[in-house]
This record gives sequence, C-alpha cells and structure tokens, in this order.
Amino acid sequence: MIPDISVLGRYTYLATELFWGAIAVLLLRRADALRKAAITILALYPIAYVWDRYTLAVGVFDIKLRTGIDIAGIPLEEHLFMAVVPGLVIGFHETIFGGD
Repeated sequence: MIPDISVLGRYTYLATELFWGAIAVLLLRRADALRKAAITILALYPIAYVWDRYTLAVGVFDIKLRTGIDIAGIPLEEHLFMAVVPGLVIGFHETIFGGD
C-alpha cells in the first residue's frame, strides 16, 4: 500500500518536490553532471515557465495541496518542478550512460 502523504496538507507538493529534487542532486553529483544540468535547466526554464503559466491560467490543472506561495504568477512548487524534472532526467541519463 502506498502511504498517504496528503497528511502534510499544504506542504504536500513542496515535500514531494524536495524529496525528488534531493534524488536528482544526488544522481547529478554522482555523475559529476551538476553544471551540465544547471545549464540545461536554465535553458529550458523560460519555456517551462510560459507553458506552466498558460496551463494554470486556462485551468488545465488545479493544485490543491500546495503552500499558496506564488512567485511571478505561478506556485513556488511549480518553479521547483521545472528544475526537478529535467534534473532527474539528466541525472538518470548521466548515471546510466555516463558523460561524453
């Protein structure tokens, strides 16, 4: 059975981002790819920001278990999400295939 982390209430989304973000950082450090990931995340961030802001504005999804802190028109957790997802992808890729 999967634990119900919604008991964290408004910190649920933040907690998941911090958990997976920590895994991403560990993978990236292990693969010596922190700099490579940071550059990629910075390049993708503007696109992700516009995409996220639009989807929230038109109601594609509604985030209920979040802190309520908005930065530049989107939830704090979404900013973290835009770094964590590519960080995890790069971390796994570099761990599996190594840097070339």
